[in-house]
Amino acid sequence: MYLEIVTPEAVLLSAEVDSVSVPGINGQFQMLNNHAPIVSVLGKGEIKVYTHSNTVNNEDISAEFTRDAKDSKILNLPIAGGVVEMKDNKVIVLAD
Repeated sequence: MYLEIVTPEAVLLSAEVDSVSVPGINGQFQMLNNHAPIVSVLGKGEIKVYTHSNTVNNEDISAEFTRDAKDSKILNLPIAGGVVEMKDNKVIVLAD
């Protein structure tokens, strides 16, 4: 699936990924390929981007991301809140 993470300042990530986990206001939830369409408000927490079968180079990601200490194919991004939309295997995150 295709993921875009956008802030008011910049596009932080635009790439093919395996899945993404986001901090919904009622708890963390994950979206995989072919997930049902969804729009949700995000709370404070961490976005986890899983890139196991896709190559995302360091120059393709923003400096705000960190790689997971146990698995370098997982990218972490802290956010203060935002909105997520998934439709037709495309996820757009508007993050604060």
